[in-house]
Amino acid sequence: MAVKIRLARAGRKKAPAYRVVVADSRKARDGRFIEILGYYQPLADPPKMSVDAEKAVDWLMKGAIPSETVRSIFRKLGILKRFHEARKPAPKQAAA
Repeated sequence: MAVKIRLARAGRKKAPAYRVVVADSRKARDGRFIEILGYYQPLADPPKMSVDAEKAVDWLMKGAIPSETVRSIFRKLGILKRFHEARKPAPKQAAA
């Protein structure tokens, strides 16, 4: 199962709001999802975004692939930096 982290549309007509969700890539955009990680409101000034960083890093470690928009949101919130730091292997010590 290919898991993606992407936006699911919410809100009313002409006033979009989005949930940041983890979903099977074969499901519809607003269809069934596995977990909600946060939200994104692009029409607010400045745009509001909130994501549970621990859950997001956990899903990224499990192999979930973020969409381009979600990747840019994660970059702005510092989640990608946290993910790359968590992914780095511990430095090997030289044999004495």
